[in-house]
Amino acid sequence: MPIERYTESLTEKEMKIQIGYNDWGYVYPQGDVADAYEIDELLKKAGGKPKICPLDDFSQGGKGKGKPEFIITFNDDTNTIILVECKNTAKKHRSENLDCPSGFAVDGALYYAKFLKEEYNVIAVAISGTTTANMKVDAYHWLKGQDEYLQLKKASDIILEPKNYIKLIKGEKLQKNYSLDEIRETAIEMHNYLREIKVIEGHKPIFIAGILIALSDDDFCKMYSGLPSFKAVMSSIQNAIETVLLNSSIKNDRTPYIKQVFSVLQDNTKFADIPLINKKSIYWYIKQLEIKIKPMMDYADSTLDALGVFYHEFIKYSGGDGSGLGIVLTPQHLTEFMCDLANISKNSRVVDICCGSGSFIVTAMNKMFKCANPIEAEKIRQEQLFGVEFDDGLYTLAVANMIIRLDGLNIYKGDCFNPNIVKLLKEKNLNVGLINPPYSQTDKCELEFVEQLLSVLIVGGTGVAVVPMSCAIGTKFKEVRERLFKKHTLKAVFSMPDDIFYPTGTNPCVMVWEAHTPHDSSQETFFGYCKNDGFVKRKKLGRIDAYGKWQKIESEWLKLYRNRDIVDGFSARQAIKHSEEWLCEAYMKTDYSKLTQADFQNTVNDYLAYLVKVGEVNE
Repeated sequence: MPIERYTESLTEKEMKIQIGYNDWGYVYPQGDVADAYEIDELLKKAGGKPKICPLDDFSQGGKGKGKPEFIITFNDDTNTIILVECKNTAKKHRSENLDCPSGFAVDGALYYAKFLKEEYNVIAVAISGTTTANMKVDAYHWLKGQDEYLQLKKASDIILEPKNYIKLIKGEKLQKNYSLDEIRETAIEMHNYLREIKVIEGHKPIFIAGILIALSDDDFCKMYSGLPSFKAVMSSIQNAIETVLLNSSIKNDRTPYIKQVFSVLQDNTKFADIPLINKKSIYWYIKQLEIKIKPMMDYADSTLDALGVFYHEFIKYSGGDGSGLGIVLTPQHLTEFMCDLANISKNSRVVDICCGSGSFIVTAMNKMFKCANPIEAEKIRQEQLFGVEFDDGLYTLAVANMIIRLDGLNIYKGDCFNPNIVKLLKEKNLNVGLINPPYSQTDKCELEFVEQLLSVLIVGGTGVAVVPMSCAIGTKFKEVRERLFKKHTLKAVFSMPDDIFYPTGTNPCVMVWEAHTPHDSSQETFFGYCKNDGFVKRKKLGRIDAYGKWQKIESEWLKLYRNRDIVDGFSARQAIKHSEEWLCEAYMKTDYSKLTQADFQNTVNDYLAYLVKVGEVNE
């Protein structure tokens, strides 16, 4: 394969295009546009790219027909086309005078564009290099019949999907499908660069969230790329943050705190000395978040907390897996499973009293939207979603998450055990609670957070919590377990995969509670053995649904729970007391037809290891 073909492959991957038909239009390779008569004629007029030709000279068309790497057309905009020119190295990106079409990507892209703009609005994209790490990208917009073109500065060194080039030109919000790879690459890169300029750990989440909040201000989005200095950009960010937070009426306004962090960063001389046009500059961070991360957060059909995933990847490089900072990100498929256990609907009133970056709220909100009309959706945003977060950085991330999704009005900063916050929440008639409490990070155990969550729900409300397996062991947390059973009903417990929080070493279960209805120990609780979620570990990716099994598996788990079916090896029902085991393993029958000697030995080994881990036996 010629090495330039690697650049073409990179382009296809990053643009998410396929040669030929796409849902939104058509991609023609290597000037093969015979079906597009007008484009074909204009490329014949341009001819092959000459070695030397000033951009304003139309008399030196090359021999043969022009063959740009890609020509892209649109079904809904027949007057606009994208042309792409590729080179295999950044050294061949652009010449000093833009007059060497055959030797440089930018020169070649603009050479073709000056002919194609006779009949079309042309977006000319020049891409040089073979990986995202070493590539150079520039994009230009040349309107039909105009003498001058406009450089799309926000699209520099970033490859957009075709429709997003159109949105960028129109000033519309970009939208992108969720991409874990892109989130991870951006997070690693940003973390490494912030470490180089000695930004302290506590300021990193504020920095990320602050920029995302500022990007919710239309005026800031339009003007930041034209600001003349580092100081001007930092000042503009602070002003935009103040404007957005003021207009959104955020509870417990954090504007002074966020602005103070940016003031500290503004005094960072290493940061200030990076020219705005360079990678690692403040302008680069804003553009990366605007073009890469924010569009995933804006994606209308996504229940994913893209910001939460981004920050989780970001902090993994600050302190191991992030657990040292009190951050244990709830895997996306687990948040969706827990929302489904709670039977989230458009009428739900949802709270998460340890909301972190807002994963449960984001997931619940989007599930509620799916069955709501526009008026109902606005009511959901304003009146039916609530969160509490104690940590400054995570609170700011949650606020940013909600503002970008046009919410953010009901995220409270503070301790969920604070009487004032409890009083506020109890006035909201909350009927669903979702929680992944801090694990061993406070002087309270995880079950005390569950108890607090249930206390703010209405009578009969549903609380769903993911907690360490130790919370379900009869010898642990006896007083809290007894208090819970005196006031609330334990409806179900699901034993989850041991490595679901990989790489964090937490062995969890999911509990479903009915609030303010004392537990009747003569009634059976449902237990699910949900150890296989279909996910597998992949190098650099962690646990992923590589074989697309999760949707079917989740459906089977929910069916067992809702029908309260007993299936050997998968589920059980048992009447229990507060002092007994709250785990399926203690009550389910084994399907012996599927067991081997190796299964038996592995189970014994796992159980012994678990007893050592929870302190039941000595090593």
